[in-house]
Amino acid sequence: MVFSWFSSLYCRLFPQTDTMTIFEKLRDHLTRYNQEHLVEFWDQLTDDERRELQEDINEFNLEEIQVIFRRANAGLQDVNEKLDDRLQPVPENLCMSVKRTDPLLLREYESEGLREIAQSHVGVLLMAGGQGTRLGFNHPKGMYNIGLPSGKTLFQVQAERIRKLERLAHDVTGQEGHITWYIMTSEHTMEPTRKFFEKHDFFGLREEDIIMFEQGSLPCFDFEGRILLDERHRLAKAPDGNGGIYRALYERGILRDMQNRGVLYLHAHSVDNILIRVADPIFVGYCVQQKADCAAKVVEKSQPNEPVGVVCIVDGKYQVVEYSEITSKSAEMRKPDGRLTFSAGNICNHFFTTAFLQRVAAQHEKELKLHVAQKKIPFVDANGERQTPEKPNGIKIEKFVFDVFQFAEKFVVVEVERNEEFSALKNADSAKKDCPSTAKQDIFRLHRKFIENAGGSVDGDICEVSPLLSYAGEGLTQIVHGKSFRSPVHLQSSMETLNGHL
Repeated sequence: MVFSWFSSLYCRLFPQTDTMTIFEKLRDHLTRYNQEHLVEFWDQLTDDERRELQEDINEFNLEEIQVIFRRANAGLQDVNEKLDDRLQPVPENLCMSVKRTDPLLLREYESEGLREIAQSHVGVLLMAGGQGTRLGFNHPKGMYNIGLPSGKTLFQVQAERIRKLERLAHDVTGQEGHITWYIMTSEHTMEPTRKFFEKHDFFGLREEDIIMFEQGSLPCFDFEGRILLDERHRLAKAPDGNGGIYRALYERGILRDMQNRGVLYLHAHSVDNILIRVADPIFVGYCVQQKADCAAKVVEKSQPNEPVGVVCIVDGKYQVVEYSEITSKSAEMRKPDGRLTFSAGNICNHFFTTAFLQRVAAQHEKELKLHVAQKKIPFVDANGERQTPEKPNGIKIEKFVFDVFQFAEKFVVVEVERNEEFSALKNADSAKKDCPSTAKQDIFRLHRKFIENAGGSVDGDICEVSPLLSYAGEGLTQIVHGKSFRSPVHLQSSMETLNGHL
């Protein structure tokens, strides 16, 4: 039998070695880590399937994988631990509330941010590895159209906010700076994402300023630490979470690209927030002036038992504590002014310096906490048949982007208004929460507020302002002041037609 590509290469390099020895070497390697079952069906595989299996196995350092499983398994024991006695809120002097800050000071931060953008010092890290499965959309979530009058997708809305911000920075400084957009995909979303951007001519951005890279993956394990087979020739794998961004930045050469381009500051966020202020100059400027190397945007929790993680201090270190990790008593604690003591709701919206990311990759990535979920994972049984279990049969492991807060030398928090900057898109409309309908309503409400603040009025609920016309409500007075618009309203940039009925 003619052997696989790997076997052919191996035989050319070692002509005295027969094909059985190659298999034995692979099996012996796996046996050292109690994973020899992965080649149990070797004799039943085609040459191509053997090559695929070999590549899957070679993707992982099994010694490291063994350590990861042990750490993850040990962490399972801490899942139900309550942290109340170890908690402290973020100190007031390290938490800037946009709502409670002098507008003149906010403009100062904004000017600082625009200056950094104009010098091409600012990049965006977009976490876009997820599929829209829960939306009933079998494509990358960034390609989803929530039903705005413009028909724009999440990717297009965010791209146009970047374009507008570059123009605003130019108008303020006279400099022609560019924002580099780093987009982290998963193995399955990379190709469709790349083709989508090409099809839409990169939404008007320069192709060289959009860098896509894949996040890593981790094997799925049974409860004894044996890697599951998804098929006889393929390992069961899952993305390593948004915290996998740190390893990917290093391994994919992205940190080196940042250094070569002179990018000093990064705004990192997930793809599914329709209200995201991409590369927000106020956020960037505040962090730069504070000399912070890491920061988080938060929203005030709506109620004590809202199921959202909270940014706080645990044992002297900043981290995000899940709502299940504190008791109702702590969740309901209030400050003298009546606000919740632990109110800083995490929204996956962060600032990093490039130097901090370099340090995390070099020194701390292997220290990141491992988050474990017991799942029903399809697997190949002893007979080589693929089974779909009816109850959890193994674990998936992932890392979270916020678990680097503890490594920051200067960490700050910026509290923003939820109705202006956070509306997640996670579920189908049937959930009636964090779904296309709520995202659409939130952007209509905000854009109507933009028009009203600029002296106009809107009759009706459907209202969209193009990001190319206004990034965050600025520049609308000359267009809408004293005018009344009837729904549906769609205000486009000055380069286009202004739709709306006067």
